[in-house]
Amino acid sequence: MSEHIKIGLVSISDRASDGRYEDQGIPALKDWLGRALTSPWTAETRLIPDERARIEATLIELADVAGCHLILTTGGTGPAPRDVTPEATLAVGDKEMPGYGEEMRRISLNFVPTAILSRQVAVIRGNCLIINLPGQPKSIKETLEGVRAADGSVVHVGIFAATPYCIDLIGGPYIETDETVIKAWRPKHAIRPKQD
Repeated sequence: MSEHIKIGLVSISDRASDGRYEDQGIPALKDWLGRALTSPWTAETRLIPDERARIEATLIELADVAGCHLILTTGGTGPAPRDVTPEATLAVGDKEMPGYGEEMRRISLNFVPTAILSRQVAVIRGNCLIINLPGQPKSIKETLEGVRAADGSVVHVGIFAATPYCIDLIGGPYIETDETVIKAWRPKHAIRPKQD
């Protein structure tokens, strides 16, 4: 049976946090999760500047105090001097999950050669998975959902396919997805029967 999941959504941007432009990261994440998840979920949102100490404090608060099982960040993963999201994420993690960053770059290389400049990472802190996503809404969708052919078939699976099982393994809630958006993959022994 599906369990409720609390998800932290963190948009990291100097310009959006001080009101110079409207944040697009959190709305893009909410939209995608609203389509992808069939399990009940709530979001804890934060819009913060590109400041390492602030990012670290926000991730710790969402994981340890708010009780989020999953935190998705967007922004601050490039090579510019103010891009410090990966450093802050690694600083608060107990374990690094390098496959996430590797796979996001592989997916994005299907679209832009500058994907090699992205430095996204993922870590586990306690029983919370923290994933850095790209900053652009289109790239957020592509990395989570994967690459589709013209007929809509999936040709490169997105990173979210493995995420529900990762959350199972670290003691989080059982998450189910809409398979037309992204199919959650689990080994046969970890699949629970669907409830009516």
